[in-house]
Amino acid sequence: MQKVDFVVSMLPARFHVEVVKDCIDMKINVITPSYVSEEMKELDEAAKAAGIIIMNEIGVDPGIDHMSAKKVLDEIADKNGVIEYFESFTGGLVAPESDDNPWNYKFTWNPRNVVLAGQGSAAKFIQQGQYKYIPYNKLFRRTEIIEVEGHGKFEGYANRDSLKYRSIYGLEDIPTIYRGTFRKVGFCRAWNVFVSLGATDDSYILEGSKNMTKRDFINSFLAYNPHDSVELKLRHYMKIDHDDYIWDRLVWLGIFEKEPLNLENDMTPAQILQKILEEKWSLKPDDKDMIVMWHKFGFKIDGELHEINSSMVCIGEDQTYTAMSETVGLPVAICTKMILNGTIQLKGVQLPIHKEIYEPVLKELEEYNVVFTEKEVEPKPYTDIVVM
Repeated sequence: MQKVDFVVSMLPARFHVEVVKDCIDMKINVITPSYVSEEMKELDEAAKAAGIIIMNEIGVDPGIDHMSAKKVLDEIADKNGVIEYFESFTGGLVAPESDDNPWNYKFTWNPRNVVLAGQGSAAKFIQQGQYKYIPYNKLFRRTEIIEVEGHGKFEGYANRDSLKYRSIYGLEDIPTIYRGTFRKVGFCRAWNVFVSLGATDDSYILEGSKNMTKRDFINSFLAYNPHDSVELKLRHYMKIDHDDYIWDRLVWLGIFEKEPLNLENDMTPAQILQKILEEKWSLKPDDKDMIVMWHKFGFKIDGELHEINSSMVCIGEDQTYTAMSETVGLPVAICTKMILNGTIQLKGVQLPIHKEIYEPVLKELEEYNVVFTEKEVEPKPYTDIVVM
């Protein structure tokens, strides 16, 4: 790194701090698309003293979500608007033309993160001034159905911590803020089968899993009964009717087949489930993925309630040139260029929430077909943000 003018760290998140410490010592600007950790925040003063910027969260989510949301929020503030509610959802999905399986889903980013999504702590948000919490075991049964104009309906489940965005966006007193992840309608209820079984648990090793079949794996979570089939036991345990769409999705995954898992060593349930899913959910060479991002802003001006919906849909080219890689990589590249040419003068640990950053980055992203459509709509009274 001593021989370069700039460092872009695309390493796994746990390594960023070590890279940044060296960048501070060498007074080299550094950028990463990952979330800011508490350790990273502690390097702010040292970075300012070194005269460098440490730009974080400049990918798609986090990144484009920050910039597109802050743009509208600042425009509302300029009109003396008071924000009443803010919702934001992003989904990495398969494009309609490549959607050829009953789950309406394929892996477009790290499969391990998909399997482990939502674990570790309850999802937290605030609704109409009341704090709400959703434990992991209920996360995929409390979803919101949202229609993105021109692209149909999606279901969103809550992200881990929506509350921290109050301070990031300057919305400390906002009555309602909720951030989540998009899936196609029906995915979450089917995925909840694996959550309820314990198949997404990554905290222990399944003894004997090295020699298991896929059928053995599912059976290991069900009660012992030598007279009932694995299928019957699962239906009974999860209360799945014969005509329930969930069943077709489970069968399609091949989880009842007597096919060996072919593991080198015993593994955790989550690792085994990931292996099974990768066989079915991987993008084919010509498959296209899709990023869908949607924001809802409710605000009052002179006591009158208004609402703006902002959405962006980006379609990839194929298995290699994906929408996911473009929407992560392009903001990183554009922001890097802006720092190198002196457009961005900020120092210390930063996020792309400042006008001098988000305005030119969003403008240049439009040249790559990453375009937001903003539309004022009729405000809808709030009832319940999440529905069973």
